[in-house]
Order: sequence, then structure tokens, then C-alpha cells
Amino acid sequence: MLRIGIDLGGTNIVAAVVNDEYEMVGKAKTPTATPRSADEIFDDIAKVCKEAMAQAGVTIKDIFSVGIGTPGTVNKEGVIEFANNLGFVNVQAKEMLIERLGIENVYVDNDANCAALGEAQAGSGHGAKDFIAVTLGTGVGSGVIINGKIVAGVNNAGGECGHSVIVVDGEPCTCGRKGCWEAYASATALINQTKAAMEKYPDSVMHELVKANGGKVDGRTAFDAMRRGDIAGIKVVDAYVKYVACGLINLVNIFQPETICIGGGICNEGETLLRPLRRYIDSERYSVYSKIQSKIVKAELGNDAGIIGAALLGE
Repeated sequence: MLRIGIDLGGTNIVAAVVNDEYEMVGKAKTPTATPRSADEIFDDIAKVCKEAMAQAGVTIKDIFSVGIGTPGTVNKEGVIEFANNLGFVNVQAKEMLIERLGIENVYVDNDANCAALGEAQAGSGHGAKDFIAVTLGTGVGSGVIINGKIVAGVNNAGGECGHSVIVVDGEPCTCGRKGCWEAYASATALINQTKAAMEKYPDSVMHELVKANGGKVDGRTAFDAMRRGDIAGIKVVDAYVKYVACGLINLVNIFQPETICIGGGICNEGETLLRPLRRYIDSERYSVYSKIQSKIVKAELGNDAGIIGAALLGE
């Protein structure tokens, strides 16, 4: 059985034909090229779907379903209620795809939920029924799957774990609250924490690393400094890992998932990040005496997670 998965991003639109083994047998992409109208964007979505089908040697008659993952809030009728980075308000995504592709079996969901579904079924979850995907990027994205189903809530906006508070009256978050997990555990937060430490420690090796990186502070700066034994780098990484662990412990205690996978650029630190995270979680989780414990792993599918997850929406 073949399905089409679409990842509608702020930068690119990617579509792929996905088979039952979760392999992408045809794939195409085009720039999203915002700002422009929803009609223009959905014309291009249909175009890349057709290109992916042509590459796979199939037509729409061979496709069982089409799924699309999009930023923003999506309701159960397949309407993108709001996606600020696309300029979308109440865009009839499902209807527009049915009209352009000539297939009724169309599904629309949030991109983080699609990524979680893809990782759970085809990636690091290895078919786990209770699974959480956390992405440490510009923000902290998350998708929660319980008993094989995405936790969407009454308004399809559930699972926003990055906006749970870990420090009361703490750092301001872009959502309007203070002290959100995202404000401490995102890659953006790590960069801000690194910059603050550099101001406090003018002799830190981080200054040398940033100069060699064209003056840019990024998510690797503090980790690279830590590996060189730099005190400031060690302090930044230790604090950051504790912030990430705090949110993960909350997720473990609330959901007790089989697996939590960590994605985003920071996860490329691998065991340098995961080992201390597991240590903190092991020492603080409520289920300390349980025989079965949640696993903390690195995401496996990268940018393909959202495409494969979108294709699986019709299951």
C-alpha cells in the first residue's frame, strides 16, 4: 500500500511516496517561498506530490491516502486555524488538497505530531505504542503518542510540552508566559546561556571558539568548550542538561512512555548529552522502583520523520 506524506515547512515543501516498509520510493521538494497566498502554496504542494508520484512510477489511483504535516494549529476538519510563519488563518487545507489531487482520503496534522508518529513507527520508537518525541530547536517541540494515538486534546492543540513551566516567574517565553521549559531547554536558550557566560568569563575558551566560527555563537560552542576543560563551558552545559532533564522527568512522571526520543541539532551531541540526562532522570523519576523504565534515545529519522509520519496519518 502506498501513501503520500507531505512536510510543509517555512523554508521548503517536501512530498514523498511511502510504502509499507516506511521507505520513500519517490520524493520531491520546492521552496515554500513565503510570503504568498495559501492558494499558491497549495498549488506547489500538489506539484511536488505529482513529481514524487512520477519518480515512483505511480499515479494518484495507486495512492491509498495523503497526509500533510504543517506548522501551527490544525482542527479536526483539516483546517489550519493559524500558522504564523506561513501567514495562514483558517486555511482549508484538506479541501484544497482533495481539489488539487483528486483523492478523498486526506489527513492534516501539526508537524511535531507527524514527526512523533514517524519516529514512533519507523524510527527510534521501533513501534512503541506510548512514545514522546522532543525536538530541541528554535523552540522545544513535542509530540505525544499514547496507545498508538496522537494526544491532540479537545481542540487538537494538545502536547505542547515546551510550554509547561519549570521555573515560576522565570525567563520570558515567546508564548507570553514566564519560565517555560522552552525558555531554558531550546537551542535558542542554550545560545543565550552561552552568551551570558561569555560575558561573565572573558577568559573562557568560548571566545576563541566563537572567533574561529566567524563570530557566531551556536549550540556547539559550550559543548566544545567543555570538551577542552573550560570551566565556563562546563557550567553552561551542566546547567543546560539539568533544564532539559527537568522537563523530561515531568514527561516521564506524567506519561510513563516506553520511549522518549530527543531530536534537533543538539541531539548530535549523542551520549555526551544523553548520558547525563539519563542519570538525572534515573535519580528523580517517581517510578524509581519500577521494573520497566522509560528509555531516553536519540531521534533516528532526522528531517524524514515528519514526512513518514504524515504518510501514516491515515492508519
